[in-house]
Amino acid sequence: MGVLFGTDGVRGIANRDLTPELAFRLGRAGAYVLNREGRRPRIVVGKDTRISGDLLEAALTAGILSVGGDCIRAGVIPTPGLAYLTRALDCCAGAVISASHNPVEDNGIKFFGGDGFKLPDEIEKEIEELVLNEGFDFPKPTGKAVGRAFEERGAADRYLHFLKEVGDIDLSGLKIVIDCANGASSYIAPRLFSDLGADLTVLHGEPNGVNINEKCGSTHTESLQEAVRNLGADLGLAFDGDADRLIAVDEKGNLVDGDQIMVICGLFRKNKGALEGNKVVVTVMSNLGLREAFKKAGVEVTETRVGDRYIMEEMLKNGGKFGGEQSGHIIFLDRTTTGDGLVTALELLKVVRETKAPLSRLAAQMTRFPQVLVNVRVENKQGLYDNAAIVEAVRKAERHLAGRGRILVRPSGTEPLVRVMGEAMDEDELREVVGELAQVIKSALS
Repeated sequence: MGVLFGTDGVRGIANRDLTPELAFRLGRAGAYVLNREGRRPRIVVGKDTRISGDLLEAALTAGILSVGGDCIRAGVIPTPGLAYLTRALDCCAGAVISASHNPVEDNGIKFFGGDGFKLPDEIEKEIEELVLNEGFDFPKPTGKAVGRAFEERGAADRYLHFLKEVGDIDLSGLKIVIDCANGASSYIAPRLFSDLGADLTVLHGEPNGVNINEKCGSTHTESLQEAVRNLGADLGLAFDGDADRLIAVDEKGNLVDGDQIMVICGLFRKNKGALEGNKVVVTVMSNLGLREAFKKAGVEVTETRVGDRYIMEEMLKNGGKFGGEQSGHIIFLDRTTTGDGLVTALELLKVVRETKAPLSRLAAQMTRFPQVLVNVRVENKQGLYDNAAIVEAVRKAERHLAGRGRILVRPSGTEPLVRVMGEAMDEDELREVVGELAQVIKSALS
């Protein structure tokens, strides 16, 4: 990771860390670097429903226009919808303004290449170096060479049409509750599932600029779980603020996380002979139960670093077209170029429809190992690997759980946190081990 770019673009508190000045420089440098074809750059820009999106969109757009690029403004649209539009509109790049599942005060800027894929680390580094280089002489076109901004009023409809093609499925008779997190899916998800015939109830689909992810969405599923139980629904679907992840709820109101969704969809594809390379790509955070379920079925599981960008890199480098994260970022590479919560929902619903099985039974194909995750807020997460006390505490925890579980310690890619995760069958013992390790890290780095 660089100074500005983390695992998912540039993030920070809007108008304090992620200022309009920084957004302008990112737009300018991004348009300059990503215009590889020598023609007038065309970059499509989208955003989620945060109040700061307008501010940052204006600055980012100005940066693009300042170097002679044209900006196509797609308005509020899910991040994967922006990735799709980058290809569909034949742009050299796309940029989305969103902080995903983070609270409203945060925001971020993330670029996609003209192929709809997230940028590789080396391209992000090139953009970052230009942003930080105050002396670089960017082009300063004048007259008719100055860039222009255009509104793409049919952006949401284009993406909705794409989703219906992917999810060619009749949902008649299915009672579904969706939670739109007051985010970017609020204008698309209700239309999608209603048009496909579902008996639909919508929660948190009325964004006002400040209620995005507020006690709702994929990271706060309590209201969705309650609604599924009270309404006697077949299942619930929770998206995050930019709709690139999905967490489901079964008919009993129990959570079905990204690992379980991958097992459901992966085994379904395996049984149909449609699992490319007989391979699933996950991160080190995936539950041991996922590995056991796929091992039993003879499916190869490949691990990567945390971040869906690294899952994608592994797929493109070594094969496989299916994988994702426990958090609900799931990639169907034969469908689209990035994690897409709406595509994932459609793929999950296909399994439910075809098997005629309740979601609880499908989720039971995976036995979850108890997992404890503690987020430790620190002042300097980069000092994690250089601290002798932390290194020794991690070794002690690993020795304690040897053969019965595992410990994983890593810095967050988007927040000032160190994440301490443990898995073992004895949850009480696990909580004690993880708690002691988290306290050592807090004392050492705070």
